[in-house]
Amino acid sequence: LVPSRVHPGEFYALPQSPQLFKQLLMVSGFEKYIQIVKCFRDEDLRADRQPEFTQIDIEMSFVTKEHILNMVEELVQKIFKDTLNMDVKRPFQRMTFTEGMEVYGSDKPDLRYDLKMVDVTEAMRGVEFQVFKKALEDGGKVKLINAKKGGSLSRKDIDQLEAAAKVYGARGLAWIKVNADGLQSPIVKFFTDAQMKHVLELAGAEVGDLILFGAGRKDIVNASMGQVRIQLGKALNLYRKEDFHFSFLIDAPLFEKDHDTGALKSTHHPFTMPLIKDIKELDGDLENVMSDSYDLVINGNEIGGGSIRIHKPELQARIFQLLGISDEEAELKFGFLVSALKYGAPPHGGLAFGLDRLCMILLGLDSLRDCIAFPKTQRASCLMSEAPSAVSEDQLAELSLKVHQVKV
Repeated sequence: LVPSRVHPGEFYALPQSPQLFKQLLMVSGFEKYIQIVKCFRDEDLRADRQPEFTQIDIEMSFVTKEHILNMVEELVQKIFKDTLNMDVKRPFQRMTFTEGMEVYGSDKPDLRYDLKMVDVTEAMRGVEFQVFKKALEDGGKVKLINAKKGGSLSRKDIDQLEAAAKVYGARGLAWIKVNADGLQSPIVKFFTDAQMKHVLELAGAEVGDLILFGAGRKDIVNASMGQVRIQLGKALNLYRKEDFHFSFLIDAPLFEKDHDTGALKSTHHPFTMPLIKDIKELDGDLENVMSDSYDLVINGNEIGGGSIRIHKPELQARIFQLLGISDEEAELKFGFLVSALKYGAPPHGGLAFGLDRLCMILLGLDSLRDCIAFPKTQRASCLMSEAPSAVSEDQLAELSLKVHQVKV
C-alpha cells in the first residue's frame, strides 16, 4: 500500500503483477504486449528471491499453450546462443505438475540427474515398522529413493539428509544400505524376507546403494523427499554446474486446499483457464481440475511461468464463486475486468520471466544477490540507503498517517 498525499486517507495498492492490465489490453484489441519492467514484492526472501526484481512480461491474443511454449523455446535458445555461445536443443522436456510432484517431489525438478521417487505404499502393507503402519492407517504414502552408490555416505551424511527432510515436515528418514555382506539398517528387522526382497526389487537395489524412505501425509512425503533428492544430487556429485537442462512443468491443479482451514485457493491466480477437458469437473471433484498453465524450469529453478487466461465472463464468475469470492467482493476488486470480458474477449495468455534469475543461471551463481545492483539483505533492508526507516512526524502528517506500534 502506498499512501496518497493528494487524496488524504486513501491508498494506492501496488499489484504483484500487471496481470489484469495485460488482460484489459487484450480485450481492447492489442494483439501482443511485451515489457521489461521493475517489480517490487514485500515478501520473505531466499537465495533466488529479492524484493526488487526485473521481469520480461508477455501477453498475447489468439494463442494456445503450444504457441507460447514454442516462443519461449526460441527466446531461450537465442539468449543462450548470444550469451554463452551454447546451442540449446528443442523441444524442451515437458512434464505435468502431478508427475513432477509424485516422481521428483518438486514443482521445479532439477532434471540434470535421475533419482526418481518410487511409491511403495502397497508393498508396505503388513510390514511391522510402526512408522510405516501409522502412515498407512492415516491414508498416507510411503516412498523411497534409491541413491545409486550412496552406500559410501556416512551416518553423519544420512543425519544431514534427515535434517533436511524434517524442515519440510517429515518426522524422520528411514534408510537401508545394501552392502556386499548384507543389509545394514535399523529397520530391516521389521520386514520378512519376502517383504524385503520385494522392496529391493522395486528399488532396483544393487550392492553399494543407499535406499531412503519417507512416510506420512502425501504432500509432506513429496516435499521432504524432494528436498532429500536435491541434497543427494549435491552430495553424490550427480551433475556438473556447467550443465543445463530445460523443461516445462505444465497443467498444475487449478485449486489447492488450505490444510488448516480446508478453504480453496488458486494455485496460480483466479484468472487462470482450466483445461478444456476439465471444465465439467467444476461441478464435481475440484481436485481433479487442472489448469492450462506452464512454468519454465532450468536446473531446478523456476525461471518464468504463466497460463492461458479465462476469457468468458460466466466462467470467471464461476471460479470466483468456487473460491468463496462473493459477487460484491468480485465487483469491488475485479469489476473493471469482469465488465470488460462481457464485451467479448479473445482467447489470450501469457507469462513472465524473472530476468535477474535467468542472469543468475547464465552466470552460474548460487544467489540472486550476486547479479543485482544494490541487493537487499535477507531481512529486505537496503544497507546503503538504510531503507526501510522511520519517518518524521511532519512527513506522516503530510500523508495523513499515524503510526501505531504493535508489540510482537
